Amino acid sequence: MNELTKKVLTTLEAAEGPVTPEALGKELGIPISSVTRHIKDLREAGYDIESSIETGYHLVRVSDALTPEAIRKVLKTTTIGKEIVYYESTTSTNWAAKKLCAEQDAASLHGTMVIAGEQTGGFGRLGRAWASPKGGIWASVILTPSLPIDSLPMIMMAASVAVARAIRRKYDLGALIKWPNDVYIGDKKVAGLILELSSEGEAVHYCLLGMGIDANVDLDELSPELRRMVTSISAELGHEVDRASLLAMIMREFESRYRILESGEFDPIIREWKSLSLTLDTRVSIRTMRKTFEGVAIDIDQHGALIIRRDNGRVEKVVAGDIAHL
Repeated sequence: MNELTKKVLTTLEAAEGPVTPEALGKELGIPISSVTRHIKDLREAGYDIESSIETGYHLVRVSDALTPEAIRKVLKTTTIGKEIVYYESTTSTNWAAKKLCAEQDAASLHGTMVIAGEQTGGFGRLGRAWASPKGGIWASVILTPSLPIDSLPMIMMAASVAVARAIRRKYDLGALIKWPNDVYIGDKKVAGLILELSSEGEAVHYCLLGMGIDANVDLDELSPELRRMVTSISAELGHEVDRASLLAMIMREFESRYRILESGEFDPIIREWKSLSLTLDTRVSIRTMRKTFEGVAIDIDQHGALIIRRDNGRVEKVVAGDIAHL
């Protein structure tokens, strides 16, 4: 969207009623033919604009497109999202972010957010496919943290807290966190997060925080198997939500917690994660690369590992693995 198109949109948004092409042209200093072209561009971007020979143009409904312009209007963060890269469609936002880091100095990209209208090759933990159709929030944030490498999982914990808090505060839905990186509403998944690292030994070049949120995803477009396991915010509410506003709140929630981590304070994030946990005090089945066992999830440690008390009384720490609630 070019600058003149943005100005036409801003004028329509500020107007209390319809605006004639002549008035738009005069205010912006452009010919009527140019006004018509910009209105066409806005309609193609998803904005519902009515037109009348007598009264002119009237903005009926704003676009649900998750564009940089829509996000910047409501973001209100200091670092996260200071730069936004947008794709109508990409393999995955983490892949696109990784490409950016290969082409530029990663340190200069700190806080950059990569967003896609849809992903054709979205993935989650362990490389599993993640359905990413239109209507969701598919985003990655490039970070160059100063944290010790063994504390980097705390970033994903802070992000999962941010997602759950934003959903709870904005929509009054009881979002909870399933270890290690999923957000659930009831017994169905609504969001997932992933953290990828580029490092050499103890030196971390950058982290990619990827998130997928089923905001306005039409569940009927998913496979029957997926519909049994996932939900969307729009399905829970019975109406679509403003994705730009939701993403902006998530980023504000995340930025405030990221600052806490950068200051070296991990306990506040751990306490908040525990308060939102769907997993703690629950009987679970764990499958790791080496074994499968059952027990009760009793705690998480300062690095995000899950602590399990097995049926034989033995306590084990799980850093990575598949978990099922029993």
